[in-house]
Amino acid sequence: MSSLSNEHDSQHEESPPTVLLIDDCPDVHRLLRARLHSETIDLIGASTGREGLATAVEKSPAIILLDLDMPEMDGFEVLRKLKDNPETLDIPVIVLSGLQSPHDKVTAFDLGAVDYIPKPFELTELRVRVRSALRLFSLMRMLSQKAQIDGLTGLWNRAFFDERWNGEVERVRRSKAPMSLAVIDLDHFKSINDTYGHPAGDAVIQGLAKLLRQQTRASDVCCRYGGEEFVIIMPDTTPEDACVVCERVRVEMENTIWPRHPKRQVTLSCGIAGVCGESTPDKDAWLEAADKALYTSKQSGRNKITHQALDNAPLRQAG
Repeated sequence: MSSLSNEHDSQHEESPPTVLLIDDCPDVHRLLRARLHSETIDLIGASTGREGLATAVEKSPAIILLDLDMPEMDGFEVLRKLKDNPETLDIPVIVLSGLQSPHDKVTAFDLGAVDYIPKPFELTELRVRVRSALRLFSLMRMLSQKAQIDGLTGLWNRAFFDERWNGEVERVRRSKAPMSLAVIDLDHFKSINDTYGHPAGDAVIQGLAKLLRQQTRASDVCCRYGGEEFVIIMPDTTPEDACVVCERVRVEMENTIWPRHPKRQVTLSCGIAGVCGESTPDKDAWLEAADKALYTSKQSGRNKITHQALDNAPLRQAG
């Protein structure tokens, strides 16, 4: 049996922030890639306004460097569309432009740009301003995330799940990629609190959160849904593959020795509902299907996993 008291808590490593350059001039792309290579960023590029908008939605960059003078769709229109889209609204935009009239600058700031650097720009100044924008982005993200993190476990909370779930279902609807949702509930949790006290119950909740972080990928979204219930959004994952991951969590939980009650085993039940890329149900119906799978696990004896592909396939169990 394993004990949570001495395990190292593995954490998902953060990747460097992404900077998106939208500019129709190949020389600008080559120049910035050469001069910003020493910065801890992932610089990606788009050569048209439409490509830039699509990339901004797909990649969610930390900041955007935007040229104004582009054919077909100029930078002003790109900036307007970025700020009209809830998915890109909060991305800081630094304008890089040969247009230097006061009117152009005022228009860019009115549309939501955070900075305006005239071309030809001084590269040292550009680096400093990019760093400043990245610091601002990081601080704003920290403030936003703090309100969406569960204080006991450090996982995302219910408010974050509700917001993220909407976006993930829409993404799957567009891409037709597989995705699974797992709902996990601790078995007989009330008796832990009643018998050993709330500190013991808190330790169990924290222990499960730790297992979820250890067994899932950086792309998976683990949330404390409420009380002793957790959810995992698993992009690009079929229900069968999600079941493999959750089975590892179930086995680890079953085999854990708890310092406050070493002779009392704690188990979990899980329900999984997912799609394999063929159809996408309504987000509420999807969540309800995962809840029903969890109910089946509970009714059939607990300490089980029930999974189902949402294409009228039968329920299947593990554990």
